Amino acid sequence: MPAPMKSTMMPVPLSLNHLLERAGTLFASNEIVSRLPDKSLKRHSFGDYYRRTRALSGALQGLGLQKGERVATLCWNHHAHLECYFGIPAAGGVMHTLNLRLSPDELGWIANDAQDRFLVIDDLLLPLYRRFAHLYKFEKVIVFPFSGAPVPAEFTDYEALLASADPDAFQYPPHDENDPVAMCYTSGTTGRPKGVVYSHRSTVLHTLVASLGDFWGLRGTDVVLPVTPMFHANSWGMPYGAVMMGVKLVFPGPHLHPDDLLDLMQLEPPTLSLGVPTIWMSLIQTFDAAQSPDSPNHGRWKLPKGMRSLVGGAAVPEALIRAFDQHGIWILQGWGMTETSPVATVSYPKAELRNASMDERYRRAAMAGVPVPLVDLRVWGDDGTEQPWDGQSVGEVQVRGPFITGSYHQVAVDPEKFSADGWLRTGDVASVDAMGFVKITDRTKDLIKSGGEWISSVDLENALMAHPAVAEAAVIAMPDEKWGERPLACVVLKPGRGATAADFGPHLLGHGFAKWQLPERYEFIDAVPRTSTGKFWKMKLRERFASKT
Repeated sequence: MPAPMKSTMMPVPLSLNHLLERAGTLFASNEIVSRLPDKSLKRHSFGDYYRRTRALSGALQGLGLQKGERVATLCWNHHAHLECYFGIPAAGGVMHTLNLRLSPDELGWIANDAQDRFLVIDDLLLPLYRRFAHLYKFEKVIVFPFSGAPVPAEFTDYEALLASADPDAFQYPPHDENDPVAMCYTSGTTGRPKGVVYSHRSTVLHTLVASLGDFWGLRGTDVVLPVTPMFHANSWGMPYGAVMMGVKLVFPGPHLHPDDLLDLMQLEPPTLSLGVPTIWMSLIQTFDAAQSPDSPNHGRWKLPKGMRSLVGGAAVPEALIRAFDQHGIWILQGWGMTETSPVATVSYPKAELRNASMDERYRRAAMAGVPVPLVDLRVWGDDGTEQPWDGQSVGEVQVRGPFITGSYHQVAVDPEKFSADGWLRTGDVASVDAMGFVKITDRTKDLIKSGGEWISSVDLENALMAHPAVAEAAVIAMPDEKWGERPLACVVLKPGRGATAADFGPHLLGHGFAKWQLPERYEFIDAVPRTSTGKFWKMKLRERFASKT
């Protein structure tokens, strides 16, 4: 009998440190641009970035940072935050991004739950820090002088800290590919936020998969504008991919108003941008309004020719995809969660669609997309069985894979979050068709059951947002004595546009809805409330309109 065969491959661990060394060695002259608070541009080369990141790692070790200890960040998107992405894990620590849009009470609770040792913070955000400083005491607060102002004496100056360390003397501590490198907390709309901890292995695998041609399609010649916050699901993992490929990064800093983003696109035209739907909706509305000869901004902006755009974090209306395509920009929608690192599906144009009509391509582009490699996905029905991929059968989306969390930080495994056989229960309700396209119909808590039949609030929202007078729409379930629940539509009109509830019935019927599926009521509101990550916060709408039932 021949001896059992063994692999001849080297047992080299997957490591973010390899990506950092690669950037410093291969891409030293490539550029990183950060927009400062005064809107000027700060430029670094990847060579600068490499030395500064190693200096940060050495400085953190000099402060006594031990393996596995957490270092929180409270920062906008800029070069120093990118240094933390690699410098903290290079020192053996775990980068913990705090969401600057959370309340002080939430920030204090999360920092305490994570037991963060140090905090790296923008000087602009010190007023926010002081509002939760009494809730949790960091051993050291390191202030990045983003505005250029002197750092207050009671804090450690980030730039002085880097200057005190020798990047050439820094040595990587030993580590395993399963060691933690970063953590993010879920949005916590239905309870306390929960920590998700990523490893070297999971992060590298996610980066490799997400960078594939049908997804990010990341190339060394790209210019990437990451509008998605670096404190939200690690900016979808793009910082890791950008460093791996040495692509030029253009960070917007705190300037996320549509005018500011359009101005930045004139200065540094991106080939690839990423952001949540609400940002892109306001941007295209601002751009289109400027096309009028009467607009004070007429002729001020051009959209970058051929720019690719990644949009996620919430459902992308088909109307938004069509609006950008009119300007030669194709929106690529993805779906995922903090728990999935986050890219789990992407709605890319599969080869089978090469001869499809544009209406069919738009319809597919508005879906959540196809599972990416290494992610297994199933739809689990109320009857406790896996549903067929027929485009009709619905159930809860469940996923598993090497960059999907199997538990939460310091939380016992909950059967409400994980199936008995170890799949993540996402809480999203969907169907999957024969081509593998996932269509999210709702969150389990947002489905509307009227007279025993289900109504998708997401489908109603997308159809309403295709109305020319509607900027945004959110649909919620409200109690009804006869039918159990009926849909209520909360509508935000575009500036200068008018519409009444009577206008929407024929519009929705024209989009294929049955009469019984139409909203029972319409409420016109100034804005849809959002969570800290930009998703519709329907709980707030239910609370607001509960007294009117």
